[in-house]
Amino acid sequence: MSAPAPIAPRVRRPWYRQLYVWVLAGIAAGIVVGQLAPDFAVRLQPLGTTFVDAIKMVIAPIVFCTVVGGIAQVDNLRKVGRVGLKSIVYFEAVTSVALLLGLIVMNVFRPGDGVHANPAGLVVNDTVGGYIKQGKSEGWGHYLSDIVPGSVVGAFADGAILQVLFFAVLFGIALNLIGPAGAGLAAGVERVGTAMFQVMRIIMYAAPVGAFGAMAFTIGKYGVDTLTSLGKLIGIFYGTSVFFVLVVLGAIAAAIGVNILRLLRYIREELLIVLGTSSSEPVLPQLMRKLEALGAPRQVVGLTVPTGYSFNLDGTCIYLTLSALYLAQAVDADLSIGQQLAIVGVLLLTSKGAAGVTGSGFIVLAATLSTVDSIPVAAIMLIFGIDKFMSECRALTNVCGNTLATLVVARWEGVLDTERMHQVLDHGGTEPPVLVEPPVLVEPPVLVEPPVLVEPPVLVEPPVLVEPPALVETPGDVADRPAVGRPVADSDNPNGADDPELTVAVAVPAPLTGQGPGS
Repeated sequence: MSAPAPIAPRVRRPWYRQLYVWVLAGIAAGIVVGQLAPDFAVRLQPLGTTFVDAIKMVIAPIVFCTVVGGIAQVDNLRKVGRVGLKSIVYFEAVTSVALLLGLIVMNVFRPGDGVHANPAGLVVNDTVGGYIKQGKSEGWGHYLSDIVPGSVVGAFADGAILQVLFFAVLFGIALNLIGPAGAGLAAGVERVGTAMFQVMRIIMYAAPVGAFGAMAFTIGKYGVDTLTSLGKLIGIFYGTSVFFVLVVLGAIAAAIGVNILRLLRYIREELLIVLGTSSSEPVLPQLMRKLEALGAPRQVVGLTVPTGYSFNLDGTCIYLTLSALYLAQAVDADLSIGQQLAIVGVLLLTSKGAAGVTGSGFIVLAATLSTVDSIPVAAIMLIFGIDKFMSECRALTNVCGNTLATLVVARWEGVLDTERMHQVLDHGGTEPPVLVEPPVLVEPPVLVEPPVLVEPPVLVEPPVLVEPPALVETPGDVADRPAVGRPVADSDNPNGADDPELTVAVAVPAPLTGQGPGS
């Protein structure tokens, strides 16, 4: 496995340029305005809803592009099915723990004892009546039918994330099956996704204003006094959620080598936005981007996070158990352990239909009570006033659970870059760190030892050949020479006959003398 790209040295920005600081300031300002000027604060609701709608505008395209791009690049489609199956198994296990935790807490503290509410005297307003009607009309079949969109365009237009996810999975598999012919289209989808993330980044600059408007409306509409009337239930819910995140999720995080506190610090901006807007949907695109930067592969992030927004709602499960048993205690409905476990079993199914938007938990609670005869549905009016404050804690816990779920599934699949994850968490920032590409290492040339130079032999100059001196005949040599034309006697020739082969006529030039003519 190749080493991860190093992270650029952290440059700490001034506090006034940190987004989470301004979101926190917006929340505080919203509380003050809502308390001092409630009528004016109620009119600020469009600030919060407009910001949430702007985020929802890009959620569906981002989910589609992320899922399609991730699946199209998978070399084996079995990995996609394996990731989906492991995600569902993990979701079911953790949400079951959340439901059982709420059951134990309510049987220990029993905050509803002593209320003695009369369901017949409770007046159901139009809003709660609509929730009850919607809950009763939803049977078990809607969980299956809601996954498949009536049309592709309708799924994007309605912002139905689960339906967009369903179509994105099919489209990504189709691109993967057609091979190289779909590579260009897959690359184009990824480029669109990159542009959508930039759009989301621009919208996030308005997060402080959206948090201010949403919090001001909440305080101005329901008032702080609402918190005191059911303060015990709210305190138990918040305490149970904190225990679940730090202890239950903390233990799971430790099992995969993650410090839960560092993970929460990494997503603190998203948690503050959820706190201000009471919804987890506005942070879905940013959460996916951060998880990918944390070392989880894109195909795991694209499948786990959107699916978790419908099937891994840990905070909603805690809320549903606490609320259902509180209402039973408040109306003096004595439930046996078997009946309580039956309610948990129903909630295990109905909680999977809750989306990550404001009020969804209340709708699921109404649907659950409509299937349980032991608790009157009208009793939900007892907690309607505090549902807005409870939704904030629900959404915060859901975001924490889905963040960790993605890392767990990636680690389970064996594709989590743990070294990269530890580098990012140690980095301590809220923005995904900038990756510094390492320089390309060029192998140095292999040095070849030069050959040993052998000294050439010393060339010895050949001796200079000296021409022998010319022989000069003396007068005495001339006198001894036979006369010209006279035959030479041969001792071997006794007859003295002339031998033509041995007779040589030699013409000897006259010797040169120094005497001039007439001497």
